[in-house]
Amino acid sequence: MPTELLFRDDAYLRQAQALVLGHTPEGGILLDRSVFYASAGGQPGDNGEIAWEGGRLSIATAVKVEGGLIALVPAEATRLPPVGAEITQRIDWERRHRLMRMHTALHLLSVVIPLPVTGGQIGTDRGRLDFDMPEPPKDIASLNAALNLMIGRDLAVTETWISDDELRANPGLIKTMSVQPPMGQGRVRLVRIGEGAAQVDLQPCGGTHVARTAEIGSVEIGKIEKKGRVNRRVTLLLSN
Repeated sequence: MPTELLFRDDAYLRQAQALVLGHTPEGGILLDRSVFYASAGGQPGDNGEIAWEGGRLSIATAVKVEGGLIALVPAEATRLPPVGAEITQRIDWERRHRLMRMHTALHLLSVVIPLPVTGGQIGTDRGRLDFDMPEPPKDIASLNAALNLMIGRDLAVTETWISDDELRANPGLIKTMSVQPPMGQGRVRLVRIGEGAAQVDLQPCGGTHVARTAEIGSVEIGKIEKKGRVNRRVTLLLSN
């Protein structure tokens, strides 16, 4: 039985009950439902804590394991909750929310720099996208202005789902060259920024996002580094 992805249904959910299904050989805790996002697509897994009758445990991260399950990774080797135990799981909300803000901002960065994306990483203070960019941009100030203008429009961030076949028929939706969206389950999640005539972005994504762009706050493009013959890494800095 795969883990129910509570963070997918509600990215703002901070805690939830769950049942322990088992343990991995490495000491991970398998749950029937998870509010912890599992590391994927450049977004790190959530940290936080779990509690059960007679115990409490800090969680360093969450990872995907075989069978569609999520395993919570304890911060230190200690006694694990037994199989069948009911736990309360709580994420570090401040960290998650910063990751959500950055993730949505990086989607917008791919709009103001409309080039193929070759890699990326999401952090709480800075994130980055790598682009197939033979020449560096000449006017970074204009890119910053365009990026913060879109954020300030307070565009809605929503999701929709399409079938694997629909995605194959619309390859232009895929911006990332190095990481393909997860397929094989019959459908793929798309994250949309803006609605109707105000739509600015639509792309496959399994990560967590803010509900509206104004929640991101101000951002600034930092270093632009050459990473190979045609690749350039663009760093994005998040305000407090």
